[in-house]
Amino acid sequence: MRRSIKAVFAAAALSLGLFAPGLSEAAETWKIDPAHSNVGFSVRHLMVSNVKGDFNKVEGTVIWDAKNLDKSKIEATIDVASISTRDEKRDEHLRSADFFDVQKYPTMTFTSTKIERAGKDRLLAKGELSLHGVKRPATFEISGPSAQMKDPWGMTKMGATATGKLNRKEFGMVWNKALDGGGVLVGDEVTFTIEVELTMQPPEKAVAESPTEGQAKPAQRK
Repeated sequence: MRRSIKAVFAAAALSLGLFAPGLSEAAETWKIDPAHSNVGFSVRHLMVSNVKGDFNKVEGTVIWDAKNLDKSKIEATIDVASISTRDEKRDEHLRSADFFDVQKYPTMTFTSTKIERAGKDRLLAKGELSLHGVKRPATFEISGPSAQMKDPWGMTKMGATATGKLNRKEFGMVWNKALDGGGVLVGDEVTFTIEVELTMQPPEKAVAESPTEGQAKPAQRK
């Protein structure tokens, strides 16, 4: 009977994520912190320079099990209309049907199907990228995750950097203009650099009682 009770308690604790990080093989749930994350990209312009831009709105969830990567998973969604290249006319063109067509395809999503180690502090996330109404395989190389840290509000944080490439034509974005001297106006290859800060999600009760950033803990209020 004693073993049975212990087994039930252990199973319940695992299901609620009550074991401390690093002390259990239970997967942890993390949320992307949009305020401290960035999705940057770079594409060739006029065959002579690289134009860089950002997507300013990203959200998602990471299931992380450092000891069993088969249980780990990444799901991220980018608001394509949040694109910014620091030139409003260019941004409007990128949002149009010539490129992202944000009215018809408002988001870009990545869902991992496999995460594997690729060296010390390096991972490969393989999965499917949905963009412009097209779903194709994609792979991102991840540096990290970093060591876990507590922020001033008691939330557990960690970070990672992901890089990857795609050919925009494979996602149906084929608009271009030929140059008189040869070549084209816009390159086909797009390089992504994604910086994310993640917040560990505590058990349901703790989530309800946890303060948001910028707020004091209940015990600290006067």
